[in-house]
Amino acid sequence: MAYDPRGDHGAPGGHDGGFARTRGRRPVTDYGSTLAHWMRNRQPRFKSAFKGEAERPSASYIVDMLPPLARVTNPADSVPTKHLHSSLNKIKHPVNVVRWTPEGRRLLTASSSGEFTLWNGTGFNFETIMQAHDVAIRALAYSHSDDWLISADHDGIIKYWQPNFNNVQVIQGHTDPIRDLAFSPNDSKFVTASDDSSLKIFDFAGGLAESTLQGHGWDAKSCDWHPTKGLIVSGSKDHLVKLWDPRTQRCLTTLHGHKNTITKTSFERVMGWCLATSARDQTARIFDIRMMRDICLLRGHEKDISTLCWHPIHSNLLSTGGNEGSLFHYILDEPNTPAGQAISTAVYESPDPLTAPAQSIYPTHKLPFAHDFAIWSLDWHPLGHILASGSNDRITRFWSRGRPGETDIFQDRYHIGEAAAEAQGTWDRRGGRRQRQEEEEQELEDEMEGLVDQKMPLRQPALAFPGLPGLSLPANGIPPPPPQIPGVSTVPTSITAPPLPFPIPGGAGAPPLPLPSGLDPSNPADFAKIAEIMQQAGLPPPPPPGMLPPGLIPPPNFAVPPGFPPPPVFATGGVEMQADGSNGGRRRAPLPSQEESLRMEQKKGHYTRVR
Repeated sequence: MAYDPRGDHGAPGGHDGGFARTRGRRPVTDYGSTLAHWMRNRQPRFKSAFKGEAERPSASYIVDMLPPLARVTNPADSVPTKHLHSSLNKIKHPVNVVRWTPEGRRLLTASSSGEFTLWNGTGFNFETIMQAHDVAIRALAYSHSDDWLISADHDGIIKYWQPNFNNVQVIQGHTDPIRDLAFSPNDSKFVTASDDSSLKIFDFAGGLAESTLQGHGWDAKSCDWHPTKGLIVSGSKDHLVKLWDPRTQRCLTTLHGHKNTITKTSFERVMGWCLATSARDQTARIFDIRMMRDICLLRGHEKDISTLCWHPIHSNLLSTGGNEGSLFHYILDEPNTPAGQAISTAVYESPDPLTAPAQSIYPTHKLPFAHDFAIWSLDWHPLGHILASGSNDRITRFWSRGRPGETDIFQDRYHIGEAAAEAQGTWDRRGGRRQRQEEEEQELEDEMEGLVDQKMPLRQPALAFPGLPGLSLPANGIPPPPPQIPGVSTVPTSITAPPLPFPIPGGAGAPPLPLPSGLDPSNPADFAKIAEIMQQAGLPPPPPPGMLPPGLIPPPNFAVPPGFPPPPVFATGGVEMQADGSNGGRRRAPLPSQEESLRMEQKKGHYTRVR
């Protein structure tokens, strides 16, 4: 797709002849012109499908780029080899899940702090952030109708969300962490996998567990529901992959291909005949559910495989993320056998497909340094032109195919490492540090601007005791009337209450209140002497004359008893000060004003350049 580079590679005019400092320029993937160009020139598939200019390896053919949907039989053109952008929050946390919204306009990420973050799908800038859960979010799933989102966290809590992120339901699904969840084909049910070694099938409308799938001997780490069939797959820490019938809760078969913990299981969405699984034995396997056996063995990773993801358009393109941060892409009908290795035969081409060994597939493209730490989640854009990855290094990265004529992308730091890229001049360490600082500042500005839009209105002033909601203070010594109870008539004001059988201390006709020993009401003690006595006793000193203790603000029209000094004059408005900050008051609101924070930062010399 068409996008504007940021100068990741050396460019003329940069500092020290290296990185070109281009403040405020963002990579943009505008797929509108590309799709319009394809739709204008496309033909039926039996007529070669496209009559426009053929794409060639030259920069002049950038305008002739085609979306993946225009070349469904050529997955090699959709392999994401170029790094587009790295997005990170101001307060960084490991990114556990990444999911594109159904329309593809935004990317939703879920972090270990329980926060949802939305990133723009075209410019990759920050849009908004919200606290969705109290603990780490472990799983996200959009419904097939695109009307609902469900999330699950480390405490076993499941939440329902509307597309505008309005939380409408909270249920306790498991008592242990939920590791994965998936919707049924008609969205009426969903399945969850938990560390309690069980899977549960929930009725979506009722929010109740209908059945429990028992059979794993250890933590259930992954699950998926077939896109068109009543078939559920689960992977566990007991090295087993199980297929279930959700109607009868019966285990149909158990697949024993892996030798370590299963990390991810996923059905292929285009044809629906294949199942991909990854494990901590450094391999991934492709199973044919028609034969209930593995047909491909994906090799190449030197560390454990933590996640995988199918391409939404090409049924034979699979991407895997490693525990050390590597990102590999496999084309299942291209073995790519390295030199010195024996070429294996495809299962379908063998004389006996039931007993033939699985075919070894090696990666078509490698990104050994895609992230610094484990990649926890991968997700493709619905159009299939951008791959998003979330990692334990607290960064969300976007990947896409290279533009026609670009050859230096294979020599960047994500392919050959920072040291080798710096030696070849394709990456400047100091320039990269400056670029990262600029990106962080720009993300901070975007986050501040986004939070200004979320600013809530100020609360109205209320006559309430600080810290005790609903408890009103007496005005002029007269207690407020009790709240009216619905259905009970009020007492007429003409009727007076009967006198109490005992006198009220301090009232008329009653003896005065007793004073502590040593205090003479006619000769009050000196303030300095009282402060000295309290300091010797280890107590905080009393407020000076004319002042009240911190946090104690009298209500309006409060009458001071005789003999006491008048209280200091405060700004009107009760507990809540004036919103404009007049009369010495300060701003009080549920969310802090980002405008004031921005002005304070500008006084320090930050964010002074006009964007």
